[in-house]
Amino acid sequence: MTSATIHSDATRLAADAWRRQTSLRRLYTGLGVGLLLVAMCATMWFADEANAGHFLDRLPHILDFLSWLIPKDWNDVWRALFDVASPHDTGTQEFNFPLGRVPVWGGFYIPEYFELMLTTVNVALVSTFIGFVFAVPFSFIAARNLTPSPALRLVVKRFMELLRAFPEIVIAGLFAAIVSIGPVAAIIAIGLHSIGALGKLFYEINENIDMRAEEGLRAVGANWFERIRFAALPQVLPNFMSYTLLRIEINVRISTIMGAVGGGGIGEELKLSISRGFGAKTLALVLLLFTTIFIVDQFSAWLRRKLVGEQAFLMSA
Repeated sequence: MTSATIHSDATRLAADAWRRQTSLRRLYTGLGVGLLLVAMCATMWFADEANAGHFLDRLPHILDFLSWLIPKDWNDVWRALFDVASPHDTGTQEFNFPLGRVPVWGGFYIPEYFELMLTTVNVALVSTFIGFVFAVPFSFIAARNLTPSPALRLVVKRFMELLRAFPEIVIAGLFAAIVSIGPVAAIIAIGLHSIGALGKLFYEINENIDMRAEEGLRAVGANWFERIRFAALPQVLPNFMSYTLLRIEINVRISTIMGAVGGGGIGEELKLSISRGFGAKTLALVLLLFTTIFIVDQFSAWLRRKLVGEQAFLMSA
């Protein structure tokens, strides 16, 4: 038997084995997708049966909710946004736009919804700052390559997992019973969750740094704090800031939801407006919320590119 024949047989056997393995993989993939679809359909059926109003039965009425959002006069949307009196005011809360003004000086005032939006953004900024301040030292302690003590790393990691294990609404409900409802409870809840979330992202960054600078400082007798300050922190700070800016975007949305459950800000007013069926007010709030989130997203994305560098985004695209 020639070497060419042996090589041909080996190639054929390898090709047959590859085809069998591919067929088996496709079979397992098909079974997995099929089981997933069955589970999803069963879950949706159970949820539909458990719901008082069946989804399929109420599907034709899906646009009924939006019908009352259409104002009789579209100019009432910007009037509600800037607290300008409406000619349709009948003395009800639906059109009492000027009553929400926040006087500043003389005839100058801040529209109510802008002041509420400012409160929401402030909650997001303060809670993110709290998360950043505590997450940075925790992340260095939790990093395997920077902290030699396994027990200390374990305690810090489990603590951060505990902080991010509970939804912000649950934490806010706990602190609302202590400090009453309002922005303070929202700041504490979002801040604690941000510590856990940012801490995990940060220590994963720390575990991938170049250790040569740290080893050099260790060789000349630098202590742990000096090695972190001069070897690790300069490498990771741009990525830290990038993730922090991303967290600000997330916290703006979360603080809006927190407002709907008593955390203050624009979310509370949006919930009341929707529940009362005030179309012009609801559209004004949605417009302001969408615009603010868009501006925050664009600004933070621009700033992240400046901090991390354009090349990092091109490589991940």
